[in-house]
Amino acid sequence: MRRRFQDYDRNLFLEVKSLNEWASLDRLMQRFFATIAAAFGALALFLASAGLYGVMAYSVSRRTIEIGIRMAVGAGRANVVRMVVRETMILVAIGIVLGLLAALGATRLVATALFGVKPTDPLTIGIAVFVMIAVTLVAGYAPARRAAGVDPMVALRHE
Repeated sequence: MRRRFQDYDRNLFLEVKSLNEWASLDRLMQRFFATIAAAFGALALFLASAGLYGVMAYSVSRRTIEIGIRMAVGAGRANVVRMVVRETMILVAIGIVLGLLAALGATRLVATALFGVKPTDPLTIGIAVFVMIAVTLVAGYAPARRAAGVDPMVALRHE
């Protein structure tokens, strides 16, 4: 085929590939875009967890006196950790609900970008929610431990 076209016009560029080669090239591009999307997803997850950690660390530092008073009147370290983690989980629960509503609202928009997965796939949504909850527990635990280590006397003198 190449020879026939070359006989017709020597300057004609012709790229002859088999169907398997074209399909392989197409799959390579799909893998590239999937890798880029996964990298951006991981970056978004990291930024969300860092932001959540920052908000909770700031909240704990602003409430040092309150936490000291709670511990002075008998709240144990486990109670303080539970309180801070519960507040973190409430923030994330609100975010998950709003995110699910936004995701369900954008199903038509993202349906064309998904390959082999429905936009409302319960397993995928469940895994995303589970990962966000796990990251929340990790991001909220450090400020909670710091809050539980507050000395009531130091906290009461703190301004």
